[in-house]
Amino acid sequence: LRQDGIASLHAAMPGGEMTTRPFTIQGSELVIKNATSAAGSIQVELQDAEGRPLPGRELESCPPIYGDELARVVAWESGSDVGQWAGEPVRMRVRMSDADLYSFQFRDG
Repeated sequence: LRQDGIASLHAAMPGGEMTTRPFTIQGSELVIKNATSAAGSIQVELQDAEGRPLPGRELESCPPIYGDELARVVAWESGSDVGQWAGEPVRMRVRMSDADLYSFQFRDG
């Protein structure tokens, strides 16, 4: 077993999505622990508390994440910095296909 691999959010090849409840960002970048198959991927969107995508943090602007990583910084086309939303309630929407998401955290970059 992987050291950090006891439990995960899993999506099979057809894919799936999940959206968190609102929480407060503490930090300036989103870091995930993930694993995907060669054909699998993960994309992340940040939303306001009402479920509207944050500008520049839409799902479509998140290049697919592939591979296995213990500390992957999530980046969108406009960059990885999410510090402008620190202290505000947000939701995280995750789209996955043949992938596992073990954890996520916000930290200072």
